Parts: sequence; C-alpha cells; structure tokens
Amino acid sequence: MKPRDLTQGPIGSTLFLFALPILVGNVLQSLNGSVNAIWAGHFLGEQALTATANANNIMFFLIGAIFGVGMAATILVGQAMGAKDIAQAKRVIGTSATFFFAVSIAIALIGMPLARHVLVWMHTPHDALPMAEAYLRVIFLAMPFLYMFAFLSAILRGAGDTRTPFAFLLLVVALDIVFNPLLIFGIGPFPEMGIAGSATATLIANAVSLAALILWLRHRRHPLWISRHENAVYKPDRAILRALIVKGVPMGIQMILISLSMIMMISMVNAYGVDTTSAYGAALQLWTYVQMPAMAIGAACSSMAAQNVGARQWARVNATARTGILFNFLLTGALILPIVAFDHTTLSLFLPDGSVALANARHLNHIAVWSFLFFGVTFVVSGVVRATGAVLPPLLILAGALWGIRVPFALLLQSRYGADAIWWSFPVSSVCSMLMALAYYKWGGWRQARMMAPDSEKVAVPSEVPAQPPSPVADPSPHAEASKEAIKSV
Repeated sequence: MKPRDLTQGPIGSTLFLFALPILVGNVLQSLNGSVNAIWAGHFLGEQALTATANANNIMFFLIGAIFGVGMAATILVGQAMGAKDIAQAKRVIGTSATFFFAVSIAIALIGMPLARHVLVWMHTPHDALPMAEAYLRVIFLAMPFLYMFAFLSAILRGAGDTRTPFAFLLLVVALDIVFNPLLIFGIGPFPEMGIAGSATATLIANAVSLAALILWLRHRRHPLWISRHENAVYKPDRAILRALIVKGVPMGIQMILISLSMIMMISMVNAYGVDTTSAYGAALQLWTYVQMPAMAIGAACSSMAAQNVGARQWARVNATARTGILFNFLLTGALILPIVAFDHTTLSLFLPDGSVALANARHLNHIAVWSFLFFGVTFVVSGVVRATGAVLPPLLILAGALWGIRVPFALLLQSRYGADAIWWSFPVSSVCSMLMALAYYKWGGWRQARMMAPDSEKVAVPSEVPAQPPSPVADPSPHAEASKEAIKSV
C-alpha cells in the first residue's frame, strides 16, 4: 500500500489492478446504502425511509459539489508524481487539505441550523419532517469527516495507490453496518437514537476510519506524509488554489448537470403513471451497478494519464485511453448481457411477478441499458483528456448530450412515440456524446491544456507536446476497433 509509478510497466494489467479497488469500493458503498435503507424501512417504517431518502439527496449533492475539486487535486498530484516532484505534490496536498477542511467546517456550521428549512424547501412530507431533520443535522456534523476522507482517497489515487483508500473504505462500511442497529435500537450500552442513530453510525464510521487512515500514513512514513517541519505547505498557494477551483468547478458542474437531467427525465416518466414510474425505478436500480465499471475505469485512466502527462510519456497516455475503452467494453458488456438475458429474474427483485410494471421494465431496459456501453467510452476519454487540465470541453460535450439531445429528444418525440421516446433518448444521446468525445480526443487541443500557469508547474510544457500524437481513434491496432464500438449514458 504505497504510491505506484504508473509511468512504467504493462498498461493492461496495471490499469486493471488499479481500477479494481475503485470498482469494488463503489459496489460496497452502494450495498452499504441498501443495508441502511433496510434497517430504516423495515424496522422504523416508511416515514424513516422517506426521511433518509430526502436527507441523503442533500448529502449526495454536497459530496457531488466538491467532487470536481477532488478530481483536480488527484490530477495535480498525479502530474507531480509523474514528474518525480514530491515537493510540488506536497504543496498541492497542503493547499487542498486546507481548502477541504475550511469548506467542510463552513458547511457543517451553516447546515446544522438550516437543516429544517432546507427540508421544507424540498417539500419533504410533513410526517417525515421530524425524522429527516434529526437525521440531516447529524449528517451535516459528519461532513468534515466525509470530505476529508474523500480528499485523502483522491490524493492517494493521484499518487497511484487505490488499495489503501479501499482498505479504509472497507473499514467505513463495516463500522457503518455494525453501528446502525446498535444506535438505532439502543442495543447494549448504546443509547436508543432512532433514525438519528443511523446518521450517527455514518459519522462514527467516517471519523474512526479517517483517524485510522491518517495514523496509518504516518506510521508507514508515506512519501507524501507532511511532517511538522513542512507545515508551511498548509498555507494556501494561490496558483494551486486557483487551479483547484478553476479546473475543479467545471468537473463538479458535470455532476450537477447529470442530477438535473435525471430529475427532468423522471418528471417526464411520472406523467405515464405508477406502472411506468415503478418500472423505470426498478431499471434504475440495475443501472446503478451497470455504470460502475465505466466509472471505476474512467477514474483509473485519469490518474494513470495524469502521471504520464507529468512524465511527458504521451505514447502511454494514448495506450491508457485505448486500454481503458477496451476494458470498459468487456466489463460493462459482461454485466449488460446477463441482465438482458435474465431480465425477468433481475427485475422481479424489485417488482411483483406478472405485473404491468414488470413488463414495462423489461421493455424499457432492453432499449436503454445498452447506452452504458457508450457512456463508458465517453467516461474513459473524458478522464484522459482532463488529466492535462482540459476540463471545459468534456463539460460542454456532456451538456450538449444531455440538454441539447437527450431532454429535447424525449420531450419532442413523445407525441409520436409515447414513453418509448424517453427510453430511446438514452442510447441516442449516449452515442452522440461518445462520437463528440472521440472527435475531441483526436482533433482537439487537449494535449496543450494545463492545470496551472507555466510559471506555477513544471510538467506538460506545451512546446514539448507533439502536435499530433497517436490517437486511439486513428491507431490501426486491434484495440482501435474496440474503441470505435463503444460506450456512454448518464
């Protein structure tokens, strides 16, 4: 569990082993949420489940809002590690740590007294409002631990280490699952806290795991550990802080655009009644897992590409993109095929056998689930181009695909095709997004982009970047054909 040099060794096995902990970690977090929902729904009732659903939406929004800054920190650390510049990596870590800590404390202090007002603004059902407020207050208190744990995980990934974040994420999940029933029901010496106990379990799990991760890094004398005599790096560096915000905000906006588009889509689905909405909801449960390989591979490609950008190894950057697209095709396809082949069984987990909703779910799933193949290509390619600092083009491509193609397609064609227009909007927009991403990869100026101004960094000097390096689109290798097949849907 130490930083890994992603600028050397075979691309395929290195990328796969690097992405695997990210993928398993995503699955664990989803399963953890499902277990917590079971405790709330089955033992505390529908009001508790409604309360956690509303409060968790706020928590996910807050985490998503800072996602882009975390990605910017990952890329900056990756570039510094690729350039073998440990001092620069520590400067990035120091400034980022100060930023994350300050923002998380501000959110906690502002959010706790405003929790009820936010829930009322969201039209949280009146019966569930007291539970939701109790839950959300504790979640706001937990945000500093959630943010700092996410931050440390991000910089470790940038340094080439995904196993350490995974190990301590496993600790988070284990503690959360164990403490949930203890604090909800007051088992043994623990107080009976009801729904607030579930949020408190999240707080304890993240606080303990964060402390354990920090102590572990110190004990292992991690190369990026900031010792006492280096505390000056915690003073924000203006150039680094500017890069975190200017480059991070567009990446964060992508998460917001995705969330808003999904709200728009479900609002259209709601007009067709409960049978169609429940069918869509069941399909979404499966899609949560289908998109995980693409997300994990895309994140791994971004870290690997960032190190190779820092090392100015552009052939490995292109090889990373090709390999990532191929892996995404294989892994995502390996999930989609059984889901389609055994769709009756998988969707019956969420819907009654023989119901109209189940038939609707099977129909829409056959149309839309394939869009995640194209989503994967876009995610991988966007992760690679962002590694240089080119963050606006992926944002514009996503905005165009979602709000220029998907939403208008679904809105305008419903009069002719009904609900099928909504389902077909997913693959249509995903294919368009993939083609735009690949076109930008081949012909765009992402190779000359920079995370920071020339006098603030020592990597990826434009004059040293080849004007037309090999592209996975133009490469005649066998992987190139796989890259053309490919993958997207959000």
